[in-house]
Amino acid sequence: MSTPADPAAHPAEPHTAARPADTGDPLARERSHLSASRAALRAMRADVESLDIRDVTANWVNAEVLAHQIDERIKALADLSDTPLFFGRLDYLHAPGAEQAEGAGGERFYIGRRHVHDADGDPMVIDWRAPVSQPFYRASKKDPMDVALRRRFGYTGGDLTAYEDEHLSDPAEPAEPSGAATAGKLLQQEIERPRVGPMRDIVATIQPEQDEIVRSGLGGTVCVQGGPGTGKTAVGLHRVAYLLYAHRERLARTGTLVIGPNKSFLHYIEQVLPALGELTVRQATVDDLVAHVELRGTDDAPAAIVKGDARMAQVLRRAVYAHVTMPTEPVVVVRGSRRWRVPAYELEELVRELLDRGIRYGAAREALPQRIAHAVLVQMERAGEAPDDRVQDAVARNAAVKAAVKAVWPAVDPAKLVLRLLTDADFLAAHAEGILTEEEQKTILWAGPVRSVRSAKWSAADAVLIDEAADLVERTHSLGHVVLDEAQDLSPMQYRAVGRRCSTGSATVLGDLAQGTTPWATRTWEEALAHLGKSEGVVEELTAGFRVPTDVITYASRLLPDIAPGLTPVASVRENPGFFEIRPTGADAAGDADVVAACEELLRNEGSIGLIAADARVPALAKALTAAGLTYLSPGEETTAETRLTLVPASLAKGLEYDYVVLDEPRAVVDGEPDERTGLRRLYVALTRAVSGLIVTHKAALPPQLA
Repeated sequence: MSTPADPAAHPAEPHTAARPADTGDPLARERSHLSASRAALRAMRADVESLDIRDVTANWVNAEVLAHQIDERIKALADLSDTPLFFGRLDYLHAPGAEQAEGAGGERFYIGRRHVHDADGDPMVIDWRAPVSQPFYRASKKDPMDVALRRRFGYTGGDLTAYEDEHLSDPAEPAEPSGAATAGKLLQQEIERPRVGPMRDIVATIQPEQDEIVRSGLGGTVCVQGGPGTGKTAVGLHRVAYLLYAHRERLARTGTLVIGPNKSFLHYIEQVLPALGELTVRQATVDDLVAHVELRGTDDAPAAIVKGDARMAQVLRRAVYAHVTMPTEPVVVVRGSRRWRVPAYELEELVRELLDRGIRYGAAREALPQRIAHAVLVQMERAGEAPDDRVQDAVARNAAVKAAVKAVWPAVDPAKLVLRLLTDADFLAAHAEGILTEEEQKTILWAGPVRSVRSAKWSAADAVLIDEAADLVERTHSLGHVVLDEAQDLSPMQYRAVGRRCSTGSATVLGDLAQGTTPWATRTWEEALAHLGKSEGVVEELTAGFRVPTDVITYASRLLPDIAPGLTPVASVRENPGFFEIRPTGADAAGDADVVAACEELLRNEGSIGLIAADARVPALAKALTAAGLTYLSPGEETTAETRLTLVPASLAKGLEYDYVVLDEPRAVVDGEPDERTGLRRLYVALTRAVSGLIVTHKAALPPQLA
């Protein structure tokens, strides 16, 4: 319930006093509102749990659907004891929508992860996505948006322990420095809070430039270029939550999807949307989307580059439609004592008309029997008969018509088609002429014959080709909105596969060109959006860094001139420069022992620890950790208070974050990639996974770019 603004609470610093006995104390009042809000949330959940649907459903199907919706609602109303129910408060100068008259009374709103109301239906907590909550993220001294006071709350576990105020409409308080990113102490503490477990939401710390992206409309596609620690992944996930709030009915029909680079990454982010009350968003990798065949093979870089090139779409289109042949014989349909003849030239006109329309191969094949049947019906009507739709359907199912369609427009199996392209040099040459060079054709041809689709050793790039062919045959289902994270590593053909999943919807594309570590990594976002089928998309850039400490991001940015010239370096807004040290180590086993010692040192701190190393170094380090008695996790496994150390191959580090990181042998990370630029990009990723501190250990010389 909204209450009059409290003019007495004017602290300039965060308040962290112990629980006072005086109920007039502002902190005690806020705790009282928190307790009342939690009680109201429990009552809302109890109301849903008590619903009796036995007499309100027409049949068992309706009952099942309604029961499922009720279960989802109950889950969404869960009160998570260690998650703050509200994190902020807005005191308005005037009532929203009211005339801003002199002396008009304002209202107070508590901002939280979900809406909570009391028994009378009055709001106790406002959903962060509601329009009235927007000034919490965007209001400033220059543009207070009618806000007198913005209050942020600090929590320890689930207990409210502090608050910090900003008096945005008070002329006595100084304005923020022009052009500088500022963050209060509670905001800094929330950003730097130790990370144990999966990724958490940033709903309490969304910044104005992030909020603009989060609240942008459903109709447009947005591409976010963001360096390490700028919050681009969180922005994308919160954008999904906002769109589901603002367009729930539409997206409930059309669906939403979050695409990540690997299973470890998806596991890391999987709790963010449920914490915001959104339980229906599907998560997948690109490989999951195109899982038409079992993947048992890999491509070398040259073959993967050609297979991932957008020109392969032209080759596939040629190969699919090459199955269509012009008829040379008429179709004769026998019905009763009458014979109806459709000449070859008329059949050719029907075939060419379908080809010119550019519809899917499979849809055109389904339409052709009806077109032939219609031609027969025209002849029947000219002969004085009065056929109806049932007659047309019967003619379309006639054996002669079916045989003609099979000969002229045969069925195409996408996997068999791609298999033939990759194993039959003549077939590939016929359809790649003028598109791929002879050398490129040789690069993607398989060395030996393959007996069947099932026995073939398909690669990830092959599966994308099959998906393209499948879409040529039958249209891929489109969703309402797709979020594509770590997009810089996708090939043009992978972008096309994702684009098919949002051809009638919109997308949020997230990535960092400097972190592209595939041979086909994205060069410009404009190219990426074109391959995605969203050339009209808007590119936004996030440059304020909230996660990576100042000293760490400054050190890592030395690589930018070599890996992404022209890209704006991330500017950390953290007051704490962070812990950063470079340590030479001993040789062989002694060096591994030094790495283990660095991990043991960091484990004395609170929070998660990541030991990141070149993939080839992981077995040796795993052996050293085990010998030292240190338990560790693999990427994707959830850290706990008992096990906080994760051993991370550099190839899987992208998108992950840890409070402290030990980075082993930067030179080995670079040398583990096929070329230096890709290696330096992999190193840039590894260097920027830390939130509070980084130790770089090495016995080999550091790359000269870091000297």
